[in-house]
Amino acid sequence: MRITPATELQTRFKNLQAEMQGAGLEAVLMLQNADLFYFTGSVQQGVLYVPAEGEPVYMVRKEFGRARMESGLKEIVPFKSPKDIAGILADFGHKLPKKAGMELDVVPVALFQRFSKVLDGAEIVDASPLIRTVRAVKSKYEIEIMKDAALMMDRTYQRAKEVIREGMSDLELAAELEFFARKLGHQGVTRMRGFNSELFYGHIFSGADAAAPAFVDAPLGGIGVNPSIGQGASYKTIKKGEPIVVDMIAAFDGYMVDQTRTLCIGGLPDQLKKAYDDMLKIELKLKEIARPGAKWGEIYDECYNLACELGYQDHFMGGKGAQVSFIGHGIGVEVDEFPFIARGFKDQELKEYMTFAFEPKAVYPGLGSVGVENTFWVAKDGLKHLTFSSEDLVVL
Repeated sequence: MRITPATELQTRFKNLQAEMQGAGLEAVLMLQNADLFYFTGSVQQGVLYVPAEGEPVYMVRKEFGRARMESGLKEIVPFKSPKDIAGILADFGHKLPKKAGMELDVVPVALFQRFSKVLDGAEIVDASPLIRTVRAVKSKYEIEIMKDAALMMDRTYQRAKEVIREGMSDLELAAELEFFARKLGHQGVTRMRGFNSELFYGHIFSGADAAAPAFVDAPLGGIGVNPSIGQGASYKTIKKGEPIVVDMIAAFDGYMVDQTRTLCIGGLPDQLKKAYDDMLKIELKLKEIARPGAKWGEIYDECYNLACELGYQDHFMGGKGAQVSFIGHGIGVEVDEFPFIARGFKDQELKEYMTFAFEPKAVYPGLGSVGVENTFWVAKDGLKHLTFSSEDLVVL
């Protein structure tokens, strides 16, 4: 178990302060667990107050003792209610800000209104774009944790090749792999930022179930075990001659990597074998063009256009009518971080040490899906793999 170094936290909040000063913010108040973990090293319930200059103040309602033990920040204090904030800030020489930022993409309206009263008429704007911009560029410390997660991912994938058998259900396979990953130290929680975005360890599908569309913003949905979940592995049994998709997230010491591999028992129809090879060609195109300074949306356009040229306009990243408008997504503390390799985003550029998962997939309703996914980090000379399992189509 890692404790985030104080020097790491200091770099992070100073990077945020630089963004805040550019946006004219006097302070940012954070409440969401993923952001608290990133900037404090802890997820104890409370408020992190980051002034435009000086040390942040982590005000903890529950549990102060753990926050004090886990966080390397200098100023950590207990508090009982948002009403206490003004007095606590005064103790540290801070006046209530006239313009402040909050995580308006995730903070509930009722809680936002409560803090608006506490801040006594201050203008409150959305600070999430600033927070996500800072979080998108990883440190070497973060990259090393993600490499450890990738080791977990590879070992879990190797386990899949050992346990898959004809007649077992997708749910049984998912349970086997989740159990194995948990014993390796998988943290169990996979965080997503988007509203109503829910995910467990990932998605395990076979045959037509992989092509079943669902509400989740992903190329593959799945039937799931009941309508209250509406995605993921079901009770469908694995058969010969159909694709088996193992799309899993390894989460370790707060950070995640995302990997997809395709397997089968006895072989696949020629149409699906060709589609798999073509998805690898699209990944190769990504590696050729993705460099620091490349525009997120332009990378998407080139890869999408190649998919269309190869004949997958109605099958790329979802079945026709259920296709998603992205091929890649940032990943780190959350699954849906910056950058997005997605339609639009023509002004945003890749930066060195950004990390993202890229997942070209071909989807055939009634037949199944094939594809690959890897997590990369951006180096000066191009992309470097974090996930590294063999991309060969595995025939069992």
